[in-house]
Amino acid sequence: MATIQNQLVTHVIELMQLMGPVSARRMFGGYGFFLDGLMFALMADDILYLKADAETIEDFAHRNLEAFSYQKQGKKYSMSYYCAPEEVFENSGDMSLWVNKAYEVALRAAARKRGG
Repeated sequence: MATIQNQLVTHVIELMQLMGPVSARRMFGGYGFFLDGLMFALMADDILYLKADAETIEDFAHRNLEAFSYQKQGKKYSMSYYCAPEEVFENSGDMSLWVNKAYEVALRAAARKRGG
């Protein structure tokens, strides 16, 4: 199973390279995807999730794409990452479009943390 997941992660990274030197790190039983030190996507259970905020959440809602969630101590928690649409796996152009939006969300979040 780990080999299959690693192949999927490698494939996703290859599709994301149009936006820059994307890397993935193992975390929380899955992977976080980073560009310039900012996490903009994650993969859990072979599902790719992209970072969203108030400016982009409607793009996911219109397609009925669900938020990443997990259970901890009997409670369900959701994060601001949403399922990537299927077409992103078909070509790097679609991947680039969606990943650029997710990266912009990460940039906005980082700016808010810095107070800008």
